[in-house]
Amino acid sequence: MDEKDLLIAQLRKENAALRQMIEDLQKQVKNLTEAVLLLRKNRFGSKSERTRNLLEEDGQLNLFNEIELEGDPEKKEKDPIQLSRNKVKVRQPKTKREVVTHGLPEEEVILDIPEKEANCVQCGTKLKAIGKKVVRETLQYIPASLKIIRYVQVSYECPRCKHTDNPYIVARKAPAPVLNHSLASPSTVADIIAGKYRDALPLYRQETIWHNMGIDLSRTTMANWLIRCTEEYFAPLVERIREDLVKRDILHADETHVQVLKEPGRKPENKSYMWVYTTATQDERPAVVYDYQPSRSGDCARKFLSDFSGYLQTDGYAGYHKVTTAIHCGCWAHLRRKFVEAIQVKNKGDTSTTAETGLQYCNKIFDIETELADKSAEERYTTRLKLAKQVLEAFWAWLDSLHVLPKSKLGDAVTYAINQKSYLQNYLLDGRLEISNNRAENAIRPFTLGRKNWLFAITPRGASSSAAIYSLVESAKANGLDVYKYFNYILTLMPGMDWHNHPGLLEKLLPWSDKAKLYCADKTRN
Repeated sequence: MDEKDLLIAQLRKENAALRQMIEDLQKQVKNLTEAVLLLRKNRFGSKSERTRNLLEEDGQLNLFNEIELEGDPEKKEKDPIQLSRNKVKVRQPKTKREVVTHGLPEEEVILDIPEKEANCVQCGTKLKAIGKKVVRETLQYIPASLKIIRYVQVSYECPRCKHTDNPYIVARKAPAPVLNHSLASPSTVADIIAGKYRDALPLYRQETIWHNMGIDLSRTTMANWLIRCTEEYFAPLVERIREDLVKRDILHADETHVQVLKEPGRKPENKSYMWVYTTATQDERPAVVYDYQPSRSGDCARKFLSDFSGYLQTDGYAGYHKVTTAIHCGCWAHLRRKFVEAIQVKNKGDTSTTAETGLQYCNKIFDIETELADKSAEERYTTRLKLAKQVLEAFWAWLDSLHVLPKSKLGDAVTYAINQKSYLQNYLLDGRLEISNNRAENAIRPFTLGRKNWLFAITPRGASSSAAIYSLVESAKANGLDVYKYFNYILTLMPGMDWHNHPGLLEKLLPWSDKAKLYCADKTRN
């Protein structure tokens, strides 16, 4: 080979290398462009996963124009409630206003004319009432009120035995306090818990509210009350719920990060995690248990679920596979979300419909489940094998035919689907299983909402207290209980119970117990 041939060969080699470099750079540019588009979408766009108008620009959500967005001058209030003439029969609410005000106490303001005007101006005859009508209704707000409950014990003695060697004195025993040497009452602590853990109202804001009511109740005092109540009452009750939870056949699990500033042996910026375990949607005794752990290691799930042997539905995080006693089920909502992201970052002018095709397969699976929503577990199992299995086979065959950019959003969706194939199909094994892990994601959402307000926990003790309280809050809500009433119920009964020696007494405090449902039902849900 002469010098010219060597030069040509070298140039061809360099040309091939440059072409490969250009191709790699183009892939890198595409991946980075997708990342920028997704970040912009997450920052300024809608968080909804609805597929309608996915390719349209959503625009920035303005947090300050809620009145303009929600207001509708053309929409008028419904007519006032017409009072029934039959005082015995209670008419069910029909209009929207009646639904809103149904169950509220009512007060009538009689608009009567003064006595001096009760004569006819024409002839002077005494006027006679001929009827009345409702001309307007308003919704009145009555601020919360506070009072001090002082327990005064009255003692009695026997006047005859008074002068003997065995005097007889008796007094009624005072109810057990929630916390010794404290102003805390069941209703006060329950209100603080409902504000922080149900309504995501941080303690420093509650401190201001208490101050405006004339009480200087510091956030430190409130935090101490919650921690002490957790250690004395809530933690044992949550442990009882956990013991019952791991005996169920189907569980959902998820986890999210939480920052704990004073974790021993760790830096303040290190991430800790709040794990959540919940029963299936159709479970007759719903339960939700949060578990604070300093890491995301799968050993945390393995330890918590050491006594569990059933179906475990998760979002695909590999750490859960350390729970070797469970049959693992995947999440179609998680896969669907990945195809949605691939559509959202598609460049304008890109005619590729691969992501849309993947989304259509996922939607078909969800459509089948919608049709089976009211069916029994047996019917759902049989119909899934008949309908969903065909869609799944076509979906896997379609995936095998694809050639996608590995690190692109579409590539992530395809890779996730292939890696999770066996787990995504396991919902076909039992008609009670769901196709998504939305149950756990919905259960952990209140915690993530609260985290946006209080940002971090100071100590592991505080984080563990929050985990126990969130467990009771979400379990109460899942069982149709009013959060405030439920904690007031617990703190009224539990201090006087000898549950240490008789653990069975805790049964009446569980959120699915008949007693709890009788006294703590959330009537606003009807």
